[in-house]
Amino acid sequence: MDYPVTSAIRVLREHNADFVPHVFDYVEKGGTKHSAETLNVDEHAVIKTLIFETDEKKPLIVLMHGDFQVSAKNLARVLNVKTVAPCSPEKAQKLSGYLVGGTSPFGTKTKMPVYVEKTIFDLPTIYINGGKRGFLVSMKPQVLKDILQIQIVEVAVKNG
Repeated sequence: MDYPVTSAIRVLREHNADFVPHVFDYVEKGGTKHSAETLNVDEHAVIKTLIFETDEKKPLIVLMHGDFQVSAKNLARVLNVKTVAPCSPEKAQKLSGYLVGGTSPFGTKTKMPVYVEKTIFDLPTIYINGGKRGFLVSMKPQVLKDILQIQIVEVAVKNG
């Protein structure tokens, strides 16, 4: 299969990580729901890469199930800061080096702490962005622990 060689893919290859590429048609504002439907997988297994910043403007990455949201209040409590909020798309792009909708936790331009929702590790396979819109890579969640310096958190809130 022909797929893009992004910074994320280079990092995965450097670590000899086991992954399977999945290329699909990107739909503006389609989100994880569109990705899951296109790949015929559960949205819970499609992992969002979200870039937040603290009230002190310190950026961080949160990996979250596609069908859940991040409780900013709980995340702030875990981080022991006053507040956290999602970065603007422009700032997220500048920090990560990826377009919003194509953000991967692997190979970011700026090194940021990575917080991963605990239950992601209960899944046999996850689908996470490969560094380009319309491009996911599937892997065992253990790859996150093997490559990224992560901290496990419990900050999920069900969508809707």
